[in-house]
Amino acid sequence: MREATKSNLSLWWTLSWQLCIVFVAVVATVIIGLCIYATSILSPNEGMQVQLTAALEEALTRDSQGRIAIADSPRLRSFKAENNRLWFFVATPSGETASYGVIPAPYADLAGYVYLIKDADIRGASGTTEVASIDRVDTAEGEYRVMYGGNASRSSAFLAILGKTYLIYTPLLAIALPGVFLTIPRVVARALAGVKDIASKASEIEPRRQGARLPVDGIPTEIAPLVIAFNGTLERLENEFKKRQRFLLDAAHELRTPIAIMQTRIDGMPDGRERQRLLDDVARLAETAEQLLDFERNDQAADLDETVDLVEIARMTVADLAPLAIAAGYQISFQSDVEGLKRRGSPSALPQAVSNLVRNAIDHGGNGGMITVSVSGSPFGGGRFSVADEGPGIPAEHRELVFEPFYRVTPKSKGAGLGLSLVKQIAANHGGEVSIESGAVGTRVVIELA
Repeated sequence: MREATKSNLSLWWTLSWQLCIVFVAVVATVIIGLCIYATSILSPNEGMQVQLTAALEEALTRDSQGRIAIADSPRLRSFKAENNRLWFFVATPSGETASYGVIPAPYADLAGYVYLIKDADIRGASGTTEVASIDRVDTAEGEYRVMYGGNASRSSAFLAILGKTYLIYTPLLAIALPGVFLTIPRVVARALAGVKDIASKASEIEPRRQGARLPVDGIPTEIAPLVIAFNGTLERLENEFKKRQRFLLDAAHELRTPIAIMQTRIDGMPDGRERQRLLDDVARLAETAEQLLDFERNDQAADLDETVDLVEIARMTVADLAPLAIAAGYQISFQSDVEGLKRRGSPSALPQAVSNLVRNAIDHGGNGGMITVSVSGSPFGGGRFSVADEGPGIPAEHRELVFEPFYRVTPKSKGAGLGLSLVKQIAANHGGEVSIESGAVGTRVVIELA
C-alpha cells in the first residue's frame, strides 16, 4: 500500500499543473490570435515605429542656427541597413521640418500638414503600393510628428504588436497562475470528498461482518461504476463464503452420525487395548467435528453485544475444568485484581475461548505444575484473560503458527489444531487480539479485548 502511494501521482497536483498548462496555452493562443488580427487591420509600419523612435531620439538635433537637423547616428545607420527603402519626414508643432530618404510622390504633398496630424495610417492611394504612417514621437529635444515608410513587414508588425501587449498578458498570467494553483486543489478536494469517505468506509469492511456495502450517493458520476463494481465483488465473495460455511457446517453435522455409530459399535467390543485405542481415535474425531462446528459458528457470531462479566466467565471456566486439570496432574488457580469486569461480548464464545486455553495448557503443560488463569482490566477500557502453565514451552519458530487452523507443534499430539485458531477468531470478533509468551519453561497466552 505504501509503495503504491509513493508511485502514484497526486490527483490534485496533476490537475493543477495540467490546468495551468492549458490556461497558459489558451491565453497564449488568444494573444497570438489577437496579434494576428491586429496585424491584418493595422498598418504594416507598426514594426518600424519602435525602432524609428529609438533612432530619432539619437539622430534629431539642432544646428548652430537652432534649426532642426537629422544627424547620421549609429542607430539610424543600423536602422537604414535593415530597411534600405527607409524614408521619413519630421515636423515640429511649430512647423519646422526635416526629411530623410525619398518621400514617395503620392505623399509629398502631405508633408506640409504633418505637424497638424498626431496619428495616421495612410495606404491604398491610387498609383502606389507604398504605406505611410504618421506618429507622435517624444524626444529629449521635444515633441515631433513623423511621417514615415519603407520596408513594411507584416512579421515585424506582428512582433511589435506582441511586444506592446505584454502589459496585458503578463499581469494576467502573474495573477491567474497562482490563482489556479490555489483554487484547483480546493475544487478537486471538494469533488473527491465523497471518494475519501468511500475509501475510509472500505478500509473498515471486515470479512466476518457480512452485508457491508459502499454508498454510491455523493460521489462523482465517473467513480460510481467503480463503487458499484466493488459492491458486486463483495456480494459475490459473500455468496461464496456462505457456500463454504454451509459446506463445513453440513459436513461437520454429517460426521456426527457415523461417529456415534462407530462409538456404539466399539462400545460393544470386548475390553482390551484395541478397543481403548479405537475409542480414543473416535473421541478425537468427534472433538474435531465439534471444533469445526464451533469454528464456523463463531465465524458467524451474532451475539457480540450482550453484557458479560469477564471475571465470572474465567471463574466458572476454572471451576468446570479443575477436575480435569487435577486428574492430569496439575494444580490450577484463579486470580483477578477486580471483583467484576463487565463489557459487551458473546456469552457463548468468550467462555469457549478461555476453556480452549485451559484445555491447551492441560494437553501441553507436561502433566505437572501450576496452571494460572487470571483476569485484569485493560488500559484501553476492555479486559484481559491470561492463561499460564509451567510446561516445556513452545519453540520460537512455532509461536505464530500455533494460531493457524490445523497446525500442531507435535504431529502426534491429541488435538486437531483448531483450539488456538478458534481463540484467535473469537478475539478478532470482539475487536481484540491474542499474544503468546513462551520460554524454555512455561507458556502464557493472553487475550486482549478492546
